[in-house]
Amino acid sequence: MRKVKKPVFFVVLLLIVLFTLSVFFGFSTYYGDMKTVHIKGLDNIRFGIDIKGGVDVTFTPPEDVEATDANMDAAKEVIVQRMVNLGITDYECYIDYDNSRIIVRFPWKDGETDFDPEAAVKELGETAELTFREGHEVDELGAPSGITAENVILVGSDIQEAYRAYNSQDNQYVVSLTLTDSGKEKFAEATAKLYKENGVISIWMDDTCISYPTVSAVITDGKAQISGNFDAESSKALADKINSGALPFKLVTASFSTISPSLGSGALHAMVVAGIIAFAFIAVYIIAIYRLPGAVAVIALVGQVAGTLAFVSGYFGFMNGSILTIPGIAGIILAVGMGVDANVITSERIKEELDKGKTLDGAIESGFKSAFSAILDGNVTMVLVAIILMGAFGTPDSVFAKILHFAFFMFGPSTAGTIYSFGFTLVSGVILNLFFGVFCSRLMLSSLSKFKALRNPVLYGGKKNA
Repeated sequence: MRKVKKPVFFVVLLLIVLFTLSVFFGFSTYYGDMKTVHIKGLDNIRFGIDIKGGVDVTFTPPEDVEATDANMDAAKEVIVQRMVNLGITDYECYIDYDNSRIIVRFPWKDGETDFDPEAAVKELGETAELTFREGHEVDELGAPSGITAENVILVGSDIQEAYRAYNSQDNQYVVSLTLTDSGKEKFAEATAKLYKENGVISIWMDDTCISYPTVSAVITDGKAQISGNFDAESSKALADKINSGALPFKLVTASFSTISPSLGSGALHAMVVAGIIAFAFIAVYIIAIYRLPGAVAVIALVGQVAGTLAFVSGYFGFMNGSILTIPGIAGIILAVGMGVDANVITSERIKEELDKGKTLDGAIESGFKSAFSAILDGNVTMVLVAIILMGAFGTPDSVFAKILHFAFFMFGPSTAGTIYSFGFTLVSGVILNLFFGVFCSRLMLSSLSKFKALRNPVLYGGKKNA
């Protein structure tokens, strides 16, 4: 390394401080009520279900259904649309084609107290096939009977749009429908026939009859209404379900788990407090044992933690962030431990070189060189472990998952997406450790050693000058 000058320490320190502050607080501007985020801070971190609370569910087709890739794609689109209709926008939904499963994760809404996860999951997995049929024939279980191609008038694909409306004449909510051109033609033909017979058109959602009005007019304008015992919420829910379309098959819930927001936030608070306390003890310990190299190590560790949080929040514009889970926080803490280990190894090597009688400059140079191979080996090993975790527990379409599919396909469905966060923060932290814990630490320590008042070997773990 080229000769390092005195001001380098202050430059590196200032850059780390500014970087840390920008990561923590970000930078946003306001124009009226419009907020523009220029630099993402901690407020922009997306927390996982285990922290925020929510639902983690895996859907599969019934055992007697062989779903094609196209079927799975169609099912995913319907599920996504249903979540949007429910006001769920912060979600994960992806397909594992090899195992014929759809993994869905969505958190609790902020401030939500009456969330019913089981009802939400049930609604997502319902086929919700809308049909208009001639007559109202049912079997002993109440399901439609005598169904033929002839008595099915309309299906879901014949509906262009459904929306909630209020019928002021009957003082009730209804679901208004706008039909497609083909649906308009079929409905006009059916109503013309049934009007003469004073017939009935029954409206079904799957095997549940919603309404069965008597045809009182020939409808040719492609407009129809579903009436029933609707209130504002139920009519909107039905309209949303119709708009989302029908699933190609009924989905089976293969696995299902929930976590409350209070449990998640409590765990987050506990881990953050534990992390701060642990960091404080580590800082005191390494400064007491290794003195000046220990103080430099603490500064480097601050930069490493800030850098890891920057990767998580999406601070860097060239790449997306990652959802932070409780295992993800554990990954940050483990990476800090790796950073401490790297600085301990380096400090011990510098101390050994000083004990051999080398000059301070020579001891620092040799100490970093001799420690680097051990640090690199440990960090590379940890990176490989983290990549394996990201491949095993990440989304099926992720790079690592595709590469490592041959090793993990045999284990079947896994929805442990929280473990992916652990791998992500661990990889980020370990890579940043090489930058802050090795490169920046070397710059700062070499710079400090140029100050006459800081040339005493005792400050670096060596013996007093004779």
